[in-house]
Amino acid sequence: MWNSYYQANTLSDALTQLSDHAEKTKIVAGATDLILEMERDLHPTIDRVIDISRIPELDQIILDESEVIHIGPMVTHNHIVQSKLIRERALPLAIASWEVGSPQIRNRGTVVGNVVTASPANDTIAPLIALDASVLIGSASGKRLVKLEKFYTGVRKTVLKADEMVLEIQFQALGKQHRGTFIKFALRKAQAISVVNIAVVLEIVDGMAHDVRIAYGAVSPVIHRWTALEAMLNEKILDDHTVENLQKTAADLVIPISDIRSSADFRKHIVSVITKKALLRCLDEKPQHGIPQNPVLLWGKTENCQEESAVHQAIWQDTSIPIETIVNGKKHTLYNGNHKTLLRLIREDIGLTGTKEGCAEGECGACTVFLDGIAVMSCLVPAPRAHFAEIVTIEGLLKGGELHPVQKAFVEKSAVQCGYCTPGFVMSAVKLLEETNHPTIDQIKQSITGNLCRCTGYYSIVEAIQSASEEMSNG
Repeated sequence: MWNSYYQANTLSDALTQLSDHAEKTKIVAGATDLILEMERDLHPTIDRVIDISRIPELDQIILDESEVIHIGPMVTHNHIVQSKLIRERALPLAIASWEVGSPQIRNRGTVVGNVVTASPANDTIAPLIALDASVLIGSASGKRLVKLEKFYTGVRKTVLKADEMVLEIQFQALGKQHRGTFIKFALRKAQAISVVNIAVVLEIVDGMAHDVRIAYGAVSPVIHRWTALEAMLNEKILDDHTVENLQKTAADLVIPISDIRSSADFRKHIVSVITKKALLRCLDEKPQHGIPQNPVLLWGKTENCQEESAVHQAIWQDTSIPIETIVNGKKHTLYNGNHKTLLRLIREDIGLTGTKEGCAEGECGACTVFLDGIAVMSCLVPAPRAHFAEIVTIEGLLKGGELHPVQKAFVEKSAVQCGYCTPGFVMSAVKLLEETNHPTIDQIKQSITGNLCRCTGYYSIVEAIQSASEEMSNG
């Protein structure tokens, strides 16, 4: 995939390296998109990668004195979901982040990465545009601020130059009278790409709508605000009659794209349905729809692992520089894995084959491991990210030759059929039970949304996790 992999330890260092090798270099944060793109040879000229994931303080969400929220380039979707500030002052973004992928994907994928990938189906773009967000772009020679709506020039195309990266996203926090929501229509409940999504932000004063902002995702090549719809609602009483009128206009006004996921006609119908639903949600004084009160993160007891895994010295890694890592408590020095994914490093170089490769696209969860304490899809993690990191695989759950309570419960409840997906399910369940002693059925289901079972043994799997929870609580 790449010939050289650079572990940056400061932002200025990363920008300098990017400037020196701009045309052949990509910045990598979560890598959930970039790995797939490089494996599919979508970046044939790129042979260098600069990893910014170990740089301290890039994962911060800050509210400044001017009530502007700043989101750093290493803020993951689960950081957003977990943030009280975002849930209270930028709810559409929190809901959209919760809709991204699965817990393992949300633990690696960053909001800035979602924005930079520039797919019109990406979930966080519409709410950020509705929040009137801007991106701060930087290079070794300076910075510039660009409105997010002006950031895109086409499908997967942006104004970013080869030597630039997005340093942060910023937008005005919503006030007490503002309301907003995000609704996604997809073909399944989790791990799904939007067929259509909508983000709405508005202010309600004495029943009248002001400052209306509406953006749709996956209906046009570039996400933008629909000012004609906004004008119809601005300075109007927001009631059922107004909502119905806007619903009809949206269906007539929006001319969607057709693609592999949906025809234009079907998208037009969905636009009508979710427009009405979103506006009715905004009539609710506490519109927390779409996101659980206690979302499952699969962080276990870890609050933030970035500082612990920081690299203190920047380094270019190639075949001459080994990956030094700790796997299941044992130190490893590995010379041949710098061009691989973490999954293949674990299986091929360390010889731990319990971690499975099902899809190699972050869809099935069979490759779930713990990286610095959180659950991730190892097929979407660059192997050099294991340098100075701690990893736990399914083999690491054995203590003194004894099975983990979750493993025992899977055997007792016959939650194993072909067994191929089982390591991933077990790893997700273990991290869930570290996070909460008594998970609800909904939380158990949330925890395994990133894991697929081709044998469809889900009922037994949920029962096994329940049983393990009870045993661990009683023990």
